[in-house]
Amino acid sequence: MMIPRVCDVAACLMFFAAIAANVHADDDGRSQPLAEGAKAINFELPVVGSKDFIELQQEYKKGPVVVIVLRGYPGYQCPLCSKQVNSLANRAKALAQEASRVILVYPGEATLLQRHAEEFMGSRTLPAPLVMVRDDAMEMVTQWGLRWDSPRETAYPATYVIDANGRVAWAKVSNSHAGRTTVEEIMKELRKL
Repeated sequence: MMIPRVCDVAACLMFFAAIAANVHADDDGRSQPLAEGAKAINFELPVVGSKDFIELQQEYKKGPVVVIVLRGYPGYQCPLCSKQVNSLANRAKALAQEASRVILVYPGEATLLQRHAEEFMGSRTLPAPLVMVRDDAMEMVTQWGLRWDSPRETAYPATYVIDANGRVAWAKVSNSHAGRTTVEEIMKELRKL
């Protein structure tokens, strides 16, 4: 039987305390999304169609980062997600002037998520600074308080502007499939940094 080292236990306690400080439960016990001013919880997720990974902490060290959580694959490809991604891709040059990276998170159950994410992308190639990553098993959306735990759902659509210190400078979370953030809203918030 392995006995955990004291430093391992302390590191685990510090990790879970950091998560608890950023994601709060409401009266029903559900996690609340990260709020403005909170420290963004780091993630390292695989890039769709690549063997590379994106780590949030490394990205915001280069400058402001926008994290956009899509619905991913709730059993079908979301047409509102496609529309939002197309809008972002069409304005990529303008976004690149304000943000070092725009990370699109595609969440879903780990089984076949890579295939579904590639189907979503189709023949489309995202221009810089956009990159799409997979959230296999929805760990990131759960940690960020965005898990939509209902049948045929994955995550609440959300947008976060993260400053160069890793703090949430602005957040918008939709409680429905609609209510998506526009490029104009994102640009307005990035210009405030």
